[in-house]
Amino acid sequence: MFAVFARTRKALGALTVVASLSALVACTPTGTQIGQNINTSKPVPVALLVPSGSGSANDASLAQSLENAARLAMSELSGVTIDLRVYSTAGNANQAAAMATKAVNDGAKVILGPVFAQSANAAGVAVARRNVNVLSFSNNPNIAGGNVFILGNTFQNTANRLTRYAARQGKGNILVVNGQDQAESQGSAAIQTAILNSGATLAGTASFELSQNGIVNALPDISAKVRSSGAQSIFLTSGTSGALPFLAGLLPENGVDPATIQYMGLQRWDIPANAMSLPGLQGGWFAIPDPALSSRFSGRYQAKYGATPHPIAGLAYDGVAAIGALVKAGKANALTTTALTQPQGFVGVNGIFRLRGDGTNERGLAIAQIQNGSVVIIDPAPRSFAGAGF
Repeated sequence: MFAVFARTRKALGALTVVASLSALVACTPTGTQIGQNINTSKPVPVALLVPSGSGSANDASLAQSLENAARLAMSELSGVTIDLRVYSTAGNANQAAAMATKAVNDGAKVILGPVFAQSANAAGVAVARRNVNVLSFSNNPNIAGGNVFILGNTFQNTANRLTRYAARQGKGNILVVNGQDQAESQGSAAIQTAILNSGATLAGTASFELSQNGIVNALPDISAKVRSSGAQSIFLTSGTSGALPFLAGLLPENGVDPATIQYMGLQRWDIPANAMSLPGLQGGWFAIPDPALSSRFSGRYQAKYGATPHPIAGLAYDGVAAIGALVKAGKANALTTTALTQPQGFVGVNGIFRLRGDGTNERGLAIAQIQNGSVVIIDPAPRSFAGAGF
């Protein structure tokens, strides 16, 4: 069984890198107003940094999907022209820094991408003194700040949404369970921060070594903490590519009954689809982007390019759409931090989102539940930042 667990984690390596939460240091230029002024009556020079050129077929496919999504967004803009130039980073931080510098030398006023955290951080540092903002596709909050923004959905967004919903549903006494690696440990920290700000309470925490024996050995302690704490919910940081299938099978056998204890997940439980058949996940909650908007984007993308978009391709669309909305307003400071962090945010292909002054983001998410092996939305994604869900 552990061999299958290891193979699955390796197969999902590319996605894990995107979600990696390694410790990085973002560059923070002096001054509160960062970013280039532009002439909104002329085409806006935008650089797109993608991970092509690494020799990896996955990187090449991701790069093409990001470019396609960006160009789809450009074709759907009204009254705004984007001059998009694409640069290959080869998924390498040094190359990303060099390409970011070249892009600015070529006239770029803002940079979209790169994907991977180290590359995004390097690109931001490279152009910080040139006063250019970087809207990266990373979801790593450790690189956010200064001239670097992250567009990817963060653990904190998901944790905030689920803990607030649990508190409103009378299931806010939450036990947090994580695997002992950096990403899951930081996921646990995000949940605990969310609990403090949501009206929920922390029933306790438990962790396990990421191995078959590690999971089995930790189960008695997890079960005991559920009973002793009176936990109403158990919040799992593991995903379907990791320990979640084992936890979903073994926790109920060890007295953590999903019929009485609410299961919640920090990661998506509907990918791959066969994960939704796991008995222990029936009735479980997780958060997803607005499914109606996501489906519309996927349909438009497929109609134009004859393929399904990569799961994070929508971030490139969102970046172009946000730039287009700001430029259309006709203000010369459209690409500065003041404009990018407007409180009302933007409507993206996966729902509403806004950029925060610290470089992170907030995204409107729906609460999904697995019912009889299918996903059912039990609390819709908010359509504005004044609505429920925030």
